[in-house]
Amino acid sequence: MIDLGLQLDLSARLIVASLLGLAIGFEREIHGHPAGLRTHMLVSLGSGLFTVLSAEGFGHGTPSTPIDPTRIAAQIVSGIGFLGAGAILKEGIIIRGLTTAASLWATAAVGMAAGAGEHLIATVAAAVILISLWPINILSERLHGTAQPELQLRLELDHIDALGRVTAILRDHKLEIGEIGTHRQGRSYRVDLTVRGRSSAAIASALEAIAAVPGVDILSTSRAD
Repeated sequence: MIDLGLQLDLSARLIVASLLGLAIGFEREIHGHPAGLRTHMLVSLGSGLFTVLSAEGFGHGTPSTPIDPTRIAAQIVSGIGFLGAGAILKEGIIIRGLTTAASLWATAAVGMAAGAGEHLIATVAAAVILISLWPINILSERLHGTAQPELQLRLELDHIDALGRVTAILRDHKLEIGEIGTHRQGRSYRVDLTVRGRSSAAIASALEAIAAVPGVDILSTSRAD
């Protein structure tokens, strides 16, 4: 016989897990990161569902043959690592996505807490995650003197000498150049740069000047993680 009260309680846990994951994903989404609303929501929901199934889906066994309710839930910790690894990108000497991978890992823990019925703990953890992704990130940038717009810039150059012209333009616009990675592709070169500036307008002006340089194509621009 189905225990309706238990089913409603378990369903409520999954709803809480989904909403908390959605809140974390919202922060990632509005800042342009690849793992956003749906990804974080599904990670939290999935973790909560596995936790619920682990605790309630297979009964509690007998004194002689007990069932370990943590067996399935324990695999979430290792399983989420594969998803987090997919969010980390290494392009030349540039590594992006570490913060997003960490947020996915922490979101899985939030989902597990909600699935276990610990709604207050799950909510507090989600709030701390959001604080770490937004206000603490701003504070960290200020402490390191990098509270400036930051951009990942990918270029294609017909000849490597054009890189000197590009860096000169960036210096003329008072922009700071971070990491630089170069890759030869047949007769052309792909260049990845991290650029910081005091204003988005300065960056936009520099990009316009770079686009006008013969033999230089701007392949993509994206906000740095």
